[in-house]
Amino acid sequence: MNWDNARFFLALARTGTLRGAAAQLNVDQATVGRRIAALEDELSARLFLRTPALYVLTTAGEALLEPAETMERASLTIERRVMGLDEQLAGTVRIATTDSLGKRFVIPAIARLRRRHAGIDVVCVTSTEIANLTRREADLAIRTLRPESPDLIVRRLGHLETGIYASRHYLAERGEPVAGSAFDGHDLVMYQQPVMPTMWDALCGEPTSRGRVMFQTSSTMMLVEAALAGLGIAELPCFRAEAEPELVRLMARRCNHFDVWLVAHADLYKTARVQAVIEAVVEEFATAAPSTR
Repeated sequence: MNWDNARFFLALARTGTLRGAAAQLNVDQATVGRRIAALEDELSARLFLRTPALYVLTTAGEALLEPAETMERASLTIERRVMGLDEQLAGTVRIATTDSLGKRFVIPAIARLRRRHAGIDVVCVTSTEIANLTRREADLAIRTLRPESPDLIVRRLGHLETGIYASRHYLAERGEPVAGSAFDGHDLVMYQQPVMPTMWDALCGEPTSRGRVMFQTSSTMMLVEAALAGLGIAELPCFRAEAEPELVRLMARRCNHFDVWLVAHADLYKTARVQAVIEAVVEEFATAAPSTR
């Protein structure tokens, strides 16, 4: 089995559907189906059980999974190391971050980069999920969680402060919450628990036990919009909330702090185009408002 076949096998094993595998590989579903059928013929073994909902690995498929992942790691290592030798200020750099960090910092950084190096293209993937840099899901990541992997190079970009905010309209109708009241009698808009479990029981240290959580989201941008619409009180990044005159900060002494990290794989860190993007991002954070440094 060669790597080209193995990557189709891995994509289907991980996603469980032809559609998911096709999207991951940027091909059509028919191509995935043909390649899997050809691989099964080549190995004279059924690798997947076709159920109405998912493709499930058979015993033979499970036995093939580890060798295929070994091939993947070897292929990605070669790719990263070859790219790491590239000194051209051209090509594509993929950045993984959240929507709020992307809007405030990455977009201005790309504009700065574009003026200097027009040959560099940027793909920005925004999600609350952490991209796997080892698998080349991104070349760079900007995140608030510091990774521990020895294969990754980590650089602190700045300091992020969050505070408690509500819209003027909400406060006119409902009044301000009293510190120590656990938001008694108030509506809350919050991150979904799996996204930010540490922010579920309290907003900036103020317990949420007496408040009503009436809106949840995985997106900071959606959280801001919910607060602006008067749906309730939210814990928001100060750099984002302070850009909205309609939002008022509450319980000013209550806050949380997070470091913001730039993460790159060691094999790609010194690539010329990656370094150019890093420089632009670092400069954007350096010129940011005090609440983000």
